[in-house]
Amino acid sequence: MAETDNKEKIHIRLHVYDTEMPVMVPKEEEPLYRDAAVLITNTVNAYASVFKGHKSDKELLYMALIDIALRYEKEAARNDTVPYSDVLKKLTSEIEEVIESQV
Repeated sequence: MAETDNKEKIHIRLHVYDTEMPVMVPKEEEPLYRDAAVLITNTVNAYASVFKGHKSDKELLYMALIDIALRYEKEAARNDTVPYSDVLKKLTSEIEEVIESQV
């Protein structure tokens, strides 16, 4: 099984901010990994352009991490389908009650 997993993955090098990282990724997800590396690099660079010299590299990385995580959380909340599912369940049960009362 591990042999199959390795055949489906490819070895790439990602440039993330000031670091080259070798990683094994699923072949179909390579563009996503590359886009993620660009997002991280651009976000860290944005913070570095404002705070370089005032904040440590570690703080810059954490600021970028928080920024990206916040974007992720906002997007996840925006795509929350639980309220819609609840409404659909209620509507379905009401429709079923009407249909049953008609029979």
